[in-house]
Amino acid sequence: MSLFRKKDLAAMLAQSDDGGKGLKRTLGAGNLIALGIGAIIGAGLFVRTAAAAGQAAGPAVTLSFIIAAVGCAFAGLCYAEFAAMIPIAGSAYAYSYVTMGELVAWIIGWALIMEYALGAATVSIAWSEYLNKLTGGAIPYEWSHSPFESFTDSLGVAHSGIMNAPALIILLALTLLLIKGSQESAIVNAVIVFIKVAIVIIFIAVGWQFIKPENHTPYLIPAGQAAVTDSAGKVIADYSGAFKHGWGGVLGGAAIVFFAFIGFDAVSTAAQEAKNPKRDMPIGILGSLVVCTILYILFGHVLTGVAPWTDFVDPEKGREASVAYAISTYMTGYGWLATAVTVAILAGFSSVILVMLMGQSRIFYSMSKDGLLPKAFGDLHPKYQTPYKSNWILFVFVGLFAAFVPGSVAGDLTSFGTLFAFVLVSLGIWILRRKSPEMERPFKTPLVPLVPILGAVICLAMIFALDMQTLTVAFVWMIIGLFVYFLYSKKTSKLNN
Repeated sequence: MSLFRKKDLAAMLAQSDDGGKGLKRTLGAGNLIALGIGAIIGAGLFVRTAAAAGQAAGPAVTLSFIIAAVGCAFAGLCYAEFAAMIPIAGSAYAYSYVTMGELVAWIIGWALIMEYALGAATVSIAWSEYLNKLTGGAIPYEWSHSPFESFTDSLGVAHSGIMNAPALIILLALTLLLIKGSQESAIVNAVIVFIKVAIVIIFIAVGWQFIKPENHTPYLIPAGQAAVTDSAGKVIADYSGAFKHGWGGVLGGAAIVFFAFIGFDAVSTAAQEAKNPKRDMPIGILGSLVVCTILYILFGHVLTGVAPWTDFVDPEKGREASVAYAISTYMTGYGWLATAVTVAILAGFSSVILVMLMGQSRIFYSMSKDGLLPKAFGDLHPKYQTPYKSNWILFVFVGLFAAFVPGSVAGDLTSFGTLFAFVLVSLGIWILRRKSPEMERPFKTPLVPLVPILGAVICLAMIFALDMQTLTVAFVWMIIGLFVYFLYSKKTSKLNN
């Protein structure tokens, strides 16, 4: 049998209409927009904004957000067409199966594990770190770090991690919530989204009165901007490069903040649980992108207006805790807001983990239904009709990583998985338009093939911009995936029978 055998679209659509025996259709357009916002707004907003301003864009980081949003919109439009046309759990995996065949679908499904599973593990570790900050370091070092981490305190006492218990606890709590049901998960996610968006809006509203026009002048980093050094004389920011000042710096800033937008694609994994996917999926995907873009632009404008962008050059001074730094330094009397921002970051992490775990379990569910993974990944709970075995297997895998591996190990692997999916989804729209132009498309991506080509090219460029270590690990992960496919999945595939 061909490695590029394709799944019949009619059969796939029939799979989504299985007489109530499959996933429950409980999510409306509002739930889907909240899922998208839940996945997009994490700590990236609070860290990436300052990083882009300090390294490349200056106050024009607002323009960087617009450019990054346009880049994401190309992929988002392609996702919206697919999700409305093929309302199946599985996202990019399912779309690739129809357009480019089984081997490509397997590869993208394997790559998405890096986006969702490793992403959830990494974010849960960060969640643990911020919880410790919020509680003033109340959690003992041994029980909030992996065995591979250690440090010596001011008294000279050495501490070594045992396991990251808070990361494991948040993963367990969210796994139990997902098993209970998609509607319940969506309600909790909506509450979390309300909290973090409310705090972002409060910062924008309160911070607006502290904006100093001189902090926005000049708006672009000038060509002659001097390099910045730390106290030891080491250069920590050099603005001589083409993408470090002026309009080039705006583009450089867009590359930095691009990853703050990642997450809207997770909405498409819930297509089989949407009440009216033909209408609601495009609204959920594109609506969450629009809402987050507006918030990001306003947030960047206020942050660089309250504090000069030069304050965000040095990571130790202001970049890593940029918002709290700006509030405590320039917004007298609003110390409570700095604490609220930490709460917003914790809330942001929680919803990101929730949506990532949900997305990965739905991809496992879809791959299992196609015979590419063991049947257990597709088994539904007899009462809640959720892929509970898949949720538990995912908890064990993600939990082991989060509890016993340092968060830095994952690096940019989550970004690789995401961008790879964006490339294949963009190409898939173009392929399906050429091969099956007569198909019903409730939502149509405009300007095909221009939009899909631009989406694929921009995301490919982002992949090549990743560091060599990340690309090497991703390559090894793909090789392992090919071994699994040829030794197991190719033989058990339903298309093989």
